[in-house]
Amino acid sequence: MKLSVRMVAVAAVLATAACAPQTSGNSSSDKDEKTGTLRVWLFQEVNNTPKEEVVDSVLAEFEKAHEGTDVTVEYIPVETRAQRIKAAINDPESAPDLVEYGNTDTAGYVKDGGLADVTEEFAAWDEAKDTDPTARQSVTVGGKIYGAPYFVGVRALYYRTDVFEELGLDVPKTQAELISTAKEIRAAKPELYGIAVGGAYTYGAMPFIWAHGGELATGTGGSYAAAIDSAAARKGIEAYTSLFGDDNCPAAKCAAMTGNDTITAFAAGKAAMAIGGDFSHAAVEAGKVKGTYAVVPLPGLKPGSIAPAFAGGNNLGVLKSTTHRTLAVDLMKRLASKKAQGELFEAMGFLPTFSDVRQQVAAKEAFVKPFVETLAADTKFVPASPAWAQIDAGQVLPTMFQEVVSGKKDVATASADAAKKMNDAFGSVG
Repeated sequence: MKLSVRMVAVAAVLATAACAPQTSGNSSSDKDEKTGTLRVWLFQEVNNTPKEEVVDSVLAEFEKAHEGTDVTVEYIPVETRAQRIKAAINDPESAPDLVEYGNTDTAGYVKDGGLADVTEEFAAWDEAKDTDPTARQSVTVGGKIYGAPYFVGVRALYYRTDVFEELGLDVPKTQAELISTAKEIRAAKPELYGIAVGGAYTYGAMPFIWAHGGELATGTGGSYAAAIDSAAARKGIEAYTSLFGDDNCPAAKCAAMTGNDTITAFAAGKAAMAIGGDFSHAAVEAGKVKGTYAVVPLPGLKPGSIAPAFAGGNNLGVLKSTTHRTLAVDLMKRLASKKAQGELFEAMGFLPTFSDVRQQVAAKEAFVKPFVETLAADTKFVPASPAWAQIDAGQVLPTMFQEVVSGKKDVATASADAAKKMNDAFGSVG
């Protein structure tokens, strides 16, 4: 088994996708072969070599345990994952047996008939009991399990220790203090954003909505109704959008900023605070602020509280069309095991989805602590509806924030319009 056997040229990968016929892939295979070649699609990371080494170690053990079996892995670009996986669902002949996918994509792929129901196998997996509830929710649709959580990502508050010390400021303990502190910094140091925020930074805004008791939508079992225009949600929108202006982060510059843009600004020394993920650590360490920053959980409304954070991350799922179901499920469990997730953290910094493994890595690496505390406090997830893909792609929430910060609409009107768009999307999927 050689790495070169597993790596497939991107050009060939894209060619396969382009040629995939648009047939229905909504039926499962009636085969369950115990030997042969398994095909796996994993995401290509910025620095992929450490990930490949972890995966190769798992594959070596898997192939040793299953004589007559080998595995080929294609590392596919995250940006084109939707097209690739959609094409694979429509054309089982070109589909992999096992795929890595974003945890917000679960419901859509289930609706498209792409992912296999592995509820029984997940329940029989000894390690599954230690999966944190939000990660488990991310592979659950209609009460059934459609994969295994691979890693989790969560955001917290990065702040400049040198700026806070120079100005004699305390670290904010509430969202009100966060807002006032950001504006105090901007007044004292107009060359800095008090806190870098973005009108296109949906996952940075969500904690403000949730902390005020708001929700994106309400419902269960795939049936949802927008709640972004509720009184509580509007208070959260008002709190977040109050950070856009000349007294903190000018709307002309910040309305279009994404999450990556805010972290780039912070790492470059252009902001005193930013909301960033555990996955942002490497970028900040490589920036100008190295050695002059710290991280704490993003505060909630009351002193000592932590704002609910979006639990991002990726999952692994077996495609319904696989002809190697038993082998594919076993490989899924091995790649998503406690051992492999611990090694993936060491290699890439991705937080494990197992609560006990996270505590272990937090004890080893100080930077992990605030993110683990955030995960332990409370996390939220997007509606488990295939409509979320439409809402996300349609930039419904960023448009709402941008309309408010630009002054085109007030919060009530912008949130009502966003709610209508969301309900149209929810209604379109039944």
